[in-house]
Amino acid sequence: MEIKKRKITGREKDQESIKLLNKLREELYSQHASNRRQAAFNLSWMQEDGLEMLQDALFGDFHVTTKNAATYGLRKMRGRMKNMALDVLKQGVKDNNKNTRDVCRNALLRLEGKIEKKPASKGSGHRNKFEIRDIPRGNRRQRTIGMLRDRRRGPIGNRSFNRD
Repeated sequence: MEIKKRKITGREKDQESIKLLNKLREELYSQHASNRRQAAFNLSWMQEDGLEMLQDALFGDFHVTTKNAATYGLRKMRGRMKNMALDVLKQGVKDNNKNTRDVCRNALLRLEGKIEKKPASKGSGHRNKFEIRDIPRGNRRQRTIGMLRDRRRGPIGNRSFNRD
């Protein structure tokens, strides 16, 4: 689905903030889950502008993964925006779209602590194919002792330096 161009609200202070908000908005609708989640988290720090973008993503006609990222951003809102984010999630539970209702209900349950974080699966992440273990020294001589013995011998062979 194509993303509509965002209207400038007047809250932005300069061109850089407008560019940053547009970039975060594009990443919120990205194909990559980590980019969506990171963008939603960054938008959660952006006060009214972030709330507005997350709300648009939640109530728009977008894929459920985008809606999940938006609810993640709403859950991470802090300060005075937290109550507004809760109101948006409660409004989403009453929405006509089934996906919106489901993700908002799950987000509220997570905030209440009724749904715990999923434990990381054992299959995810990097697994070592080989076990790291000690290799027995076997018949090899130890270098430190051999080097000390060679130093004591001196340049002329096996002569002892005892002056008794």
